[in-house]
Amino acid sequence: MQFASDNGAGVAPEILEAIAASSRVNAPAYGADDFSARAAAALSEVFETKVAAFLVATGTAANALALSALARPWEAVFCHEEAHIHDDECGAPELFTGGAKLVGVAGEAGKLTPDALRETLARFPRGLVKSPQPGALSLSQATEAGTIYRADEIADLCAIARAAGVRTHMDGARFANALVSSGRSPADLTWRAGIEALSFGATKNGALACEAVVFFDPTLAESFAYLRKRGGHTLSKGRLLGAQMEAYLKGDLWLQLAERANGAAARLSRGLSTAPGVRIAWPTQANEVFAVAPDATAAAWREAGAKFYEWTTRSLAPERAPRAGETLVRLVTSFETAPEEIERLVGLAAAPA
Repeated sequence: MQFASDNGAGVAPEILEAIAASSRVNAPAYGADDFSARAAAALSEVFETKVAAFLVATGTAANALALSALARPWEAVFCHEEAHIHDDECGAPELFTGGAKLVGVAGEAGKLTPDALRETLARFPRGLVKSPQPGALSLSQATEAGTIYRADEIADLCAIARAAGVRTHMDGARFANALVSSGRSPADLTWRAGIEALSFGATKNGALACEAVVFFDPTLAESFAYLRKRGGHTLSKGRLLGAQMEAYLKGDLWLQLAERANGAAARLSRGLSTAPGVRIAWPTQANEVFAVAPDATAAAWREAGAKFYEWTTRSLAPERAPRAGETLVRLVTSFETAPEEIERLVGLAAAPA
């Protein structure tokens, strides 16, 4: 019962085969290969516009490098207070931007609201020398609460940012999961709504190690090749990244893998919602289920060998927060999650204490 992280899942067979095939080819180094060129072209096709795309091996690199192209060292990057860039990247965004300050904004269910963003921007007036200057807005899609931003919500937040002269970035580590849940197009959830740069994730959804930094505004990408090289993320055998991304997008494999993961999460959420004493913290909108469960249930899961994380958050409304004798847990599904794993976990929750 593996529910700790979608990072623990393996590599989709189609991607593994593509990596093996690319390794048998002698190709130009540092991303100047046909695999990488085809991957970039495929990303332009996916997003229905010409994009500047750069491949890297990790999500942290994608986020930190993307933000380094958007924010200057004396500027602020606004994000949810529990965003991955804020809590889980060991200061990499601050390092790669040369010192830009990350400013966390509170919001229920992991999401920023227009009012909260306006209030926070008002605390950092442009031109005040003692204050970090407004630089960039970063939205997580899906969020750290497993929820998703609707296209209109993204558009509202980007409009506020644009009015303040703030660049816009999306951390799309689980973009595929958010996309299939939304029913909208990749373009609708990004550049059409005002996003200028996207960290496009593949690793959590079947790749070995591959992410893309996608710029919808080509002027922002003019120096990115140097930023990536200076940051140590230009791979010598860049074709191995290109092969992964090409296979990931071919035939909509990325969407099929995300649909499997999301479907598993939906089944798990439905099953747990009927278990005694268990309640779902937020709507399950991607491939993460956050559940408040009796301590005895969490203990039974652990004893049976289930892997998951206990969770702490300020994104949960007080009336929905764990009470004495309860634990908030995060359960993550992947394209490999088997129905038997879900049935066993739900069965343990339904069993008498």
